[in-house]
Amino acid sequence: MFTGIITDLGRVRAVSGGNKDRRIEIDTAYDTGAIDTGASVCCSGVCLTVTDRGPGWFAASASSETMSRTTIGDWRVGTPVNLERALRAGDELGGHLVFGHVDGMARVSDVTEDGDSLSLVLDAPEGLERFLAAKGSVAIDGVSLTVNDVDGGRFGINVIPHTRANTTLGLLGQGQAVNMEIDMLARYVARLIEKDQP
Repeated sequence: MFTGIITDLGRVRAVSGGNKDRRIEIDTAYDTGAIDTGASVCCSGVCLTVTDRGPGWFAASASSETMSRTTIGDWRVGTPVNLERALRAGDELGGHLVFGHVDGMARVSDVTEDGDSLSLVLDAPEGLERFLAAKGSVAIDGVSLTVNDVDGGRFGINVIPHTRANTTLGLLGQGQAVNMEIDMLARYVARLIEKDQP
């Protein structure tokens, strides 16, 4: 479990394997000696298990299922990756509860400068628009964000200067795909409403 508060901007250093399973190595500023093999790290919104590590880097594996539902299939050497270590009991919950279970890939439809911030408009994957609400939460590439407005399957978010400078969101352009995780609370509320309907 994570909070959507990015604590390092890593970079892919190596990719190996084919379309079935892929090993990804990521450079990081984390003290990798303090990360156990088997630990979870949220990598641009995807919860991955650390399978190997060395000074300044760790490795994880991605299955064909993960690659088909996330942007990981497009990662290459040099791809920047938002990183967050797993939440520990007693840690500050600065964003919202993020599970690292990507629901689908949203697509950036518009990027507008708004002072030092960025205003982004995204198209949600079909079927996920019902989980979005103005002033609700969403995780985009692992970053906890507030939804500004919703118009059908299109929604707007604002990226403040700190987030713009310290995550991959400041690098996004029109047409790019991003990993999207809906708020778990929205998921359960929708499920309860469905059960109550005739």
